[in-house]
Amino acid sequence: MENSELSGPESHSNGPLFSLENILSDDHDKLEHPHIRPEGWDEEDMERQVAHGYCVECEDQPAELHCEPCADNYCEVCFAALHRKGSRKRHAANTLADGKKMPSKPARNGVTRAKSNGQDVEMEHNESEDVPEAAPLSAPISDIVLSSQPALGSDPGEWFIERARYIPLRLALGERKYLRLLDAALQVSEYTDKIDTLGFGLSKAKRIVHQIRELCAILSGLVLAADYKQGQELFTDRDFASNSEFYQKMRTTYGKLVYLLQDSHTPEVREMLGFSCVAPIKTVHALLDAHGVLDMLRDPLITTATQEIVAEKRSRREIQRDIRAKERAIETLSAKYRREPKLSQEVVRQALYSIGDNHAFLRTNRDPCDRMIGYLQQYFHPTQVRDAKGADSLAIRSGRGGARLSHDHARQYVYVMQSLALWREILHDMFHLWSLAEQDLLSETISYRLRDTGQGLNRVQAAPKTSRMMHAILNRAQKSLGGWVGSSVIHMGDHNVPNALMFIDKYSQIYRILLPICNTLSQLPALYSSPALRAYIDAEYGSLDALYHDILGDFFRHAFDGSGADNFYDAGSCIDGRLTSAWNWCSSLEKKRYFHVFLLSGFNGFDGEW
Repeated sequence: MENSELSGPESHSNGPLFSLENILSDDHDKLEHPHIRPEGWDEEDMERQVAHGYCVECEDQPAELHCEPCADNYCEVCFAALHRKGSRKRHAANTLADGKKMPSKPARNGVTRAKSNGQDVEMEHNESEDVPEAAPLSAPISDIVLSSQPALGSDPGEWFIERARYIPLRLALGERKYLRLLDAALQVSEYTDKIDTLGFGLSKAKRIVHQIRELCAILSGLVLAADYKQGQELFTDRDFASNSEFYQKMRTTYGKLVYLLQDSHTPEVREMLGFSCVAPIKTVHALLDAHGVLDMLRDPLITTATQEIVAEKRSRREIQRDIRAKERAIETLSAKYRREPKLSQEVVRQALYSIGDNHAFLRTNRDPCDRMIGYLQQYFHPTQVRDAKGADSLAIRSGRGGARLSHDHARQYVYVMQSLALWREILHDMFHLWSLAEQDLLSETISYRLRDTGQGLNRVQAAPKTSRMMHAILNRAQKSLGGWVGSSVIHMGDHNVPNALMFIDKYSQIYRILLPICNTLSQLPALYSSPALRAYIDAEYGSLDALYHDILGDFFRHAFDGSGADNFYDAGSCIDGRLTSAWNWCSSLEKKRYFHVFLLSGFNGFDGEW
């Protein structure tokens, strides 16, 4: 969705700069409960020597920095994570001689360890962490957020090359038919109910095989109903192994299917089943690389051919002009880079449309974060409360209004800004994170444990690749923001976020929170133009500007106040706790005095369609 113009007071993005030193010098928040890393360590893991040239902390990335006081070599991400605060913050580091880096190698046991006094622990502190030499938070959004995409008509460089590695190909017409069949089969399947249980009976491997065969049988029946000829072929001798290619295509419905694939990928189940359900995802990069046409992703026309055409606040002539330019670019590129007969012009178009799908995802999921950052900068000053009654104050205090954190206005402004910017960075790289999450979930070397996490039985599994990427994104955000308020703990493989699937599900819901809010706020001027609604808004809230402050102020205070957990130790200011607080705010929206305004704008829930 295109960023719409915001009404109200002039933006403060170009206002006077402020120092983070005063904001971050406040009293520290409460120390949150330490989180113990998942089980699975043994003495051999603890005593194993790190391979020469690799980071002493994560052990799977090439060492880039040498810390003199620690006398250890670290990769950039681990060094930043371990030297953000305390006495280690003053440690001096030198780049390794000649900048030599060892090639990446996979982790030995698939788990990244954090060592503290000889124990594997993860401490969660609600304290400020300064990152030097970074842009002040009053800078424009483009200076705060590092990740971006090439502008229309500009030189794309290597941006599309790297992006396309994690963009799946759009489904063809025949594959969409199978997707509908798969969705229907999974709707009636009770796979997780029968597998993720502590009951007795058949061994788990035998139960898994039985359920997979049952699901394959359901799929075969649905295929027979949809395509009699192909259905007959699948039913011949009921040999599922010989039809493994058909069943491997069923990877697009998530949740229950991922757990099925996770179980089917174990050696014992594969041997009993006779085939593997798992196959690599076809990506745009893999397709073009296989046919030697990766240069298409460096072609200047690629930005035009994959652009998002938004109709909001634009004339029909402008929209039609952009559509024609996009169609011409697609036809030019598909004709130039086709390689008959293996890479047809239609398949090249499919690759271009797939990249366009990625842009559509970014517009729907990432751009609401940009818009909320814009609202924060426009309606609230970074350090000052200008309203005499304190209506534009973002200060919160633990115990009031359900808050679990205590921040003054300036500190809460930074806390909200960094949370929104971090969400924006996560969603910008969501396809990459999604790919790594699947690698962690379907790893043969990392097993899961069925545990009661307080929200029922869940598969608790370490996600080292996803976790490392998240730490890299967090490190990038901290450097760009210039400071950090609250905890920087990323929960992964514990009772808060049991596995990578739960992580992906958690952060893919951000747009469900922000998009309805942005849509309501963008429609307020239109509502205010009605004489009857103008009289209502003026009588109830004072003015349209006061209504903006009322809605945004409440959201920026109580959607980021550390609330939402059912006990004292969860939620808080950690990375995942911020999203928990936002969902908690959503659950109480109908109790807000401005809820009627949401209904007038067409709001029908945070899980509704807009």
